[in-house]
Amino acid sequence: MFIPAIMAGGSGTRLWPLSRKEFPKQFLSLTSEESLLQQTLERLEGTSHSSPILLASEKHRFLVAEQLRQSKIAKSKIVLEPFGRNTAPAIAIASFMAASSSPENVLLILPADHNVIDINGFQKAVAKAQLMAENNYLVTFGIVPDQPETGYGYIKCGEKIDENGHRVDAFVEKPDLATAQSYLDDGEHLWNSGMFMFKAGVFLAELEKYQPDVFDHCKRAFNAMKRDQDFHRIPADVFEDCPDISVDYAVMEQTDLAAVVSLDVGWSDIGSWDALSQVLKQDENGNSLRGDAIAQETKNSLVISESRLVSTIGVQDLVVVETKDAVLVSHKDHVQDVRKVVSYLRKQDRNEADCHREVYRPWGHYDSIDSGDRYQVKRICVEPGAKLSVQMHHHRAEHWVVVSGTAKVFCDGEEKILTENQSTYIPVGAIHSLENPGKVPLEVIEVQSGSYLGEDDIQRFEDRYGRVE
Repeated sequence: MFIPAIMAGGSGTRLWPLSRKEFPKQFLSLTSEESLLQQTLERLEGTSHSSPILLASEKHRFLVAEQLRQSKIAKSKIVLEPFGRNTAPAIAIASFMAASSSPENVLLILPADHNVIDINGFQKAVAKAQLMAENNYLVTFGIVPDQPETGYGYIKCGEKIDENGHRVDAFVEKPDLATAQSYLDDGEHLWNSGMFMFKAGVFLAELEKYQPDVFDHCKRAFNAMKRDQDFHRIPADVFEDCPDISVDYAVMEQTDLAAVVSLDVGWSDIGSWDALSQVLKQDENGNSLRGDAIAQETKNSLVISESRLVSTIGVQDLVVVETKDAVLVSHKDHVQDVRKVVSYLRKQDRNEADCHREVYRPWGHYDSIDSGDRYQVKRICVEPGAKLSVQMHHHRAEHWVVVSGTAKVFCDGEEKILTENQSTYIPVGAIHSLENPGKVPLEVIEVQSGSYLGEDDIQRFEDRYGRVE
């Protein structure tokens, strides 16, 4: 029996415009109908494990909870970090949680944004790692390389411990191409996957030995953690001074207990658009197409359409990604430069850098259909039984038209039920709320008008999701 600890934090920019700060890649359905987070959890089906620990950002709490609900994964513990402090503190918090019942509990640490093809092979490697972890090794998983990759760190295998794995001789930084080729040729080096397995108590003892400052901060953070609905919250004032350090630097590169189990299961961290194109199914011309995409006289290209028809003619080695509010066109040799685009957008204070047009909330989601001077139009979808907060706006009025479903509307002390094709008006300054009392999703077209239409023009009075300050 082991405890999965899934690291679902992070907000990478390498898969922009699909992945953004408010909706990073672990929540995207890139290689199947399920998100990468859901696939990570489903990968453990059939193994003997207890309820998982999910480590996530505060701002992604409802995304995590909703995706767990969709996967029908009950009794998970969702730990919310007020801000990221890298992998060592996150793993330390999970270890304190596991050790609170027994320091002998074994943790399986998995990033939430990886892809694995051979699930059976993965589970066999986990079984090997668990045997080594029960013998007090800190086990990492090394990926058998199939090319001279310069984008990954490497693990050099040392002496063989048993049939399950080897001691770690060294952790190696990302190499240049010639060095990466030599690692591929010697057969002694594996890619560093960022997955681990160990006893909670053994890891904490090594962390205290090599990083006492991190240990002390995380122990205080764990002891101060508060339960709020489905979430375990780490107080910001306790966590903010915790060092920002990876588990490799903090422990794995220093400990004498590091061991490695090799993994050859079709693994990818999907760290770029080119990496995703290698994972996805390809046609006879080497193209990977998703959505409403047409490729004519096109070779070795990735074309993703989210909201409209995208066609290519007479091109090759391109990445074309269309979303509702942005389009990326890049040569595959330059996909690592996507970060430069995001950086530029942030300097220009462009919303597209961090947010999608479609925004998810604990009650459902909304899509900003159109906007202009003093008006904005949204399509709002409220899940059955869900309710927006009781709130008021200082600068805008709202008109609501029910497209489908049933709406319970509260406005300045008056409550009424609206059905399809009915509408209502919410004046500036009116205290109001919107609720779906039905059993099917409620869809509403909202037209906002006023001098200021920002999302921060909300004064909340009641909220079932804990968003009232």
